[in-house]
Order: sequence, then C-alpha cells, then structure tokens
Amino acid sequence: MIYAAGLGTRLRPLTNDRPKALVEVGGKTLLEHLLMRLRAAGVDLVVINIHHFGDQIIAFLEQNRNFGMNIRISDERDELLDTGGGFKHALPLLRRNEPVLIHNVDIISEIDLRDLWNSSLDLSEATLCVSQRETQRYLLWDYDHLLGWENVNTGEKRGPILGMEQHRYLSKQAFNGIAVVKPSLMHLLENYPAKVFSIIDFYLAVCGQHWIQPYLVRLGETCWLDCGKVDALPLAEQIIDGRQYKLLL
Repeated sequence: MIYAAGLGTRLRPLTNDRPKALVEVGGKTLLEHLLMRLRAAGVDLVVINIHHFGDQIIAFLEQNRNFGMNIRISDERDELLDTGGGFKHALPLLRRNEPVLIHNVDIISEIDLRDLWNSSLDLSEATLCVSQRETQRYLLWDYDHLLGWENVNTGEKRGPILGMEQHRYLSKQAFNGIAVVKPSLMHLLENYPAKVFSIIDFYLAVCGQHWIQPYLVRLGETCWLDCGKVDALPLAEQIIDGRQYKLLL
C-alpha cells in the first residue's frame, strides 16, 4: 500500500496545484519512482490512497496504463483519514491472507524491500523500518519489541512502557515510513474503534499484546531520504542523478 493522500503541506508551493505524489524528482514523479521500486521487488498488487488532487493521480495512472501493474485506488477524497484510518479504509482492496508492505510515497531509499519482507516472516505481527537519526519523535523499543513512543521536545510518552521505563533498557529509533503488517494485525485494525487516526497510535495500542519488531537501517550504509520537504528535493535530485541511481530504481 502506498500512502499518497496527504496534503503535502511541507512541499508547498509545489503542492498548491498537484498532490505530492506527482512532484517530480529527476524528471519523474515520486509515485513513479516508488512504483518502479515496488515492481522490481516483485510486487504485483498496489493499493494507493488518494485525497489531495486525487483525480490527478487517477489520470496519471491511466495515462501510463498503471505502469503494467495491478493498481487499486482507495478513495479518501471526501475525508482524509490519516495513516491508520487510511489503511483501515483500504483493507477491502488488499489481499487479507497475505502480509502488506506499506510505503510513504515521499520516501526515496536504497532499502532492500525483499529483505525487509523476508525479515518479517517469523513470529512477529508487524515489522517497522527504523533508523538511528535525529528527529523529534521516536519509537521506543525493548530490544526487539515495540513498547512506546516519545516526543523529545515536549517530553510526551505513550504506549505500554509508561511507568516501566526504569525497569527496561529502551532504545530510541526513528520510523522510516515503511512497514510490513501481517493479516493477524490487519484483523485487529479492522475492529479498531476510531475512523481517523494515525497508524502509530494503532501500533501503540496493540504492541503490549502483539509483537511488533524493528528492521534497523544503518543510514551510513544505506540511502534513505524523506522527500516530503522542499529543501530535501535538491539532495533527492543528486541521489537520482548520481552513482546510486540504479540502486534506487
């Protein structure tokens, strides 16, 4: 599933007349770059959620014959549902008996998606791609189990770790906008009471009873870039045009 419904506020003014999925980097849209990566990794079914200028995404896919892929649209044009609500809304379009790879449309990376997928094929019910980098918000891990979330600027903490911090060794990792979720967790999501909510809120609600594991990416060894900000686009252009081009596509 590709998250492409966001308003793209950090990419303004580029997103004043288009969705962020259709912002171009290296002569191609962010959406096309990601679809080519997914196709190269063996993905054959893609669900894309849309909201902001969603009709443009539909037209773009039609013009390019879905890039030879089976693409389904999860329509949120009437109401933006956030990442958790968007995933929940898209469940009827997905294969419910298989894990789902979730990927933000504005992430460009060299991360081995096949390896991420294969790493999730054990007892865990979800695998979140994370890295050690500076950010305001961190996921908190008790070794390989998700147990909380923290905003280091405000001091706010959430999750089952509350009140137990002194008894646990916790590592802090930043979420990279890529995850694999298994059918057992999708069943819980289907019955989650909220309509509009963050997928992180859902993970925190269930991680005390269900194993959500990290997939750690070392950024000194692997390229990862959040292209959701205007000032990141020049670096994205360099990555696409440079020596890492073949690895990205």
